[in-house]
Amino acid sequence: MDKLVSRRRFVRLLLAAGAALGLAGCAQFFVGDEEESKENKKKAEEKLPEDKIELEEKPEETREEEEKKANQEDDAEKIPRRELGNTGRQVSIFGLGGSFAVAGRDNPEEAEAIVNKALDLGVNYIDTAPTYGASESNLGRVIKHRREEVFLAGKTIERTYDGTMQVFEQSLERLQTDHLDLLQIHGLHSRAELDQILASGGALAALDELKSAGLINFTGLSGHKEPSILLQAINEYDFNCILLSLNPADPYYHSFQNEVLPAAEEKNMGIVAMKVAAYGHIFREEGITTMDEALGYVWSYPVDTAIVGISTLDELEENVRSAKKFKPFGNQELRRLEELVKPYQEEVNFYKKKW
Repeated sequence: MDKLVSRRRFVRLLLAAGAALGLAGCAQFFVGDEEESKENKKKAEEKLPEDKIELEEKPEETREEEEKKANQEDDAEKIPRRELGNTGRQVSIFGLGGSFAVAGRDNPEEAEAIVNKALDLGVNYIDTAPTYGASESNLGRVIKHRREEVFLAGKTIERTYDGTMQVFEQSLERLQTDHLDLLQIHGLHSRAELDQILASGGALAALDELKSAGLINFTGLSGHKEPSILLQAINEYDFNCILLSLNPADPYYHSFQNEVLPAAEEKNMGIVAMKVAAYGHIFREEGITTMDEALGYVWSYPVDTAIVGISTLDELEENVRSAKKFKPFGNQELRRLEELVKPYQEEVNFYKKKW
């Protein structure tokens, strides 16, 4: 009976996706009407006497120079983007995490302002999860208007087929979208969990089915505790992307940088970094002091984007500025930052031991 209910849900999802595609077709129809109206207006103007038309023609060379300058200025303002592994998609090197202000239940308007501002500034990778408070609902207020601007990464904490299907349907409703770009197995930390998702009635069967139906584009997994489990997982299933913790304290304990990153790079997976600032624990007056250092360290490794939870618009703009001016750190600078954090690395790595 449970399986039948799950199948019915799946059919509803397919129908919802088809309806959304129909609406997209209507949107194109109205755009076509608008273009036709503009063309008719242009033709009418061409029939006016010459003294009624005020056009300031510029030499071809001048227009080309102005366009080139405008493009250069536009490029200078863009956040750098990188290829997300073998997905064929490009993502901003700074991604918006779905926690902190974005997850707040008390002030959805603040969350909406942060998400809109992030997209305005060129951030196109957004990460969320059903377990992040009101994150999905708050994002949905913006996503429904700006879906095409976003690479949307969701998660499932469920380990079974039925549980994953149910959570996925709820996520789509809250996010007000008909698909996710990426669905990730959330917080994979033990061999027992890995065996469960790999089983015939496991979560990966749901991901495969959703991907075949076009309801998700890519599959992924995340983990911040046991690098050996993530390494086993990517060797036993062909995930598209991986979300792992990375910061200057990582090499000192259960290192994802040393154990998982090389294998993910070899498989040409999309690599997303999290715990960049370890919820603020990375910062010390005698240690790491700026987001330029924390983000610069992570971006200097073969990651495609780094997600950060934002509390204020000022924090968002600070991280975007870091992205725009980023230049890769050399080995000497990377080792210097690791030495700075060494005296308090246990506090920075707290999430590997306590969560």
